[in-house]
Amino acid sequence: MKWVGLVLAALIAIGAYVFYGVLPQRFDAKTNVVLSHDAYEVSAAARALHKTIPVADLHADTLLWKRDPAKRQPRGHTDLPRLREGGVALQVFTAVTKVPKAMNLDENAADSDELPLLMAAQAWPPRTWFSIYERAAYQAERLQKLEEDAPDAFVFVRNADDLARALDEGKLAGIYGIEGAHPLEGDLENIGKLYDRGLRVMGLQHFFDNELGGSLHGVSGAGLTEFGKEAVDAAVARGMVIDVAHSSEAVVRDVLARTDKPVIVSHTGLKGHCDTARNIPDDLMTAIADHGGLVGVGYWEAAACATSPDGIAAQIVYAIGLLGADHVALGSDFDGAVTTALDASELAAITDALIDAGVDNKTIRAVMGENAVRFFMENLPAQ
Repeated sequence: MKWVGLVLAALIAIGAYVFYGVLPQRFDAKTNVVLSHDAYEVSAAARALHKTIPVADLHADTLLWKRDPAKRQPRGHTDLPRLREGGVALQVFTAVTKVPKAMNLDENAADSDELPLLMAAQAWPPRTWFSIYERAAYQAERLQKLEEDAPDAFVFVRNADDLARALDEGKLAGIYGIEGAHPLEGDLENIGKLYDRGLRVMGLQHFFDNELGGSLHGVSGAGLTEFGKEAVDAAVARGMVIDVAHSSEAVVRDVLARTDKPVIVSHTGLKGHCDTARNIPDDLMTAIADHGGLVGVGYWEAAACATSPDGIAAQIVYAIGLLGADHVALGSDFDGAVTTALDASELAAITDALIDAGVDNKTIRAVMGENAVRFFMENLPAQ
């Protein structure tokens, strides 16, 4: 019966190969889609302008996926080579740490979690499978490893000095954030632990209500809880930037009333331009801008209602008119389970579309990167 054992061993080996070696890549490719398109025609003037811009993006979920971000990948939206080809000088890498079952834009309960299976299939450490804090910690470690693997091309930014050094040396500046503060697991001490691991942008909610308050896509619509208020205070005191993308309208209002520090909406659309459940009302966006904040314009259908470079440019133009040019930035949501019409290497097409839309060069430079660079230089810890 030795052959039975051999057959079983072969089946187990095949199953393991499929589970660990095939399914994660296929799921990634199916989830983070770049629509097939001809090469974008970018004018010489747009290419020349784009090369002078320190392009900055407020949100990408690169760290979630089983890829080496230091090397060019055949799937997804980002990696270090493609980011540099797109002229990106500053990228916020945001950790996704919990995803509810049947995630949608309207209403999600917090009682399910689809990530453990993905993490097991991607061979993440077992400590991450059932600890949300450890998932955030591991993704910080992945960003640290990127700096170790590509020291001549990447800086893990923890303070304004790091950012200035990266820009001076022509390296990609990477800032670490979390998409929803549920990795705190109800313990304020975890803010300090994650800060020590490099966390500088703290999103409060994702697609579900959490210990800090209501999500835009949750059940309660509630504002900040007492724990949420304490967490915001503690994060701001350490010099973290608060991100209210995915937060309920009540949470956004509570945050603006609680702190004098500017906040960001790292990836979003403008509801007056694209009326979907993903986007908060224009009056709240205006309040964020009036508070000194920054709004990152997204590239996917639910945010922009049009995924082409022209469509993205149209929403940027709307945002400039609503908020003022100093408060608009890019917030791609690359690798965030979205479908886009371009990847990180093709961002010059947006510059070209903005020129075609009649936006002047100074304003294009601001929204494509200078606003975000200035914001982080002013709001990151100095050293």
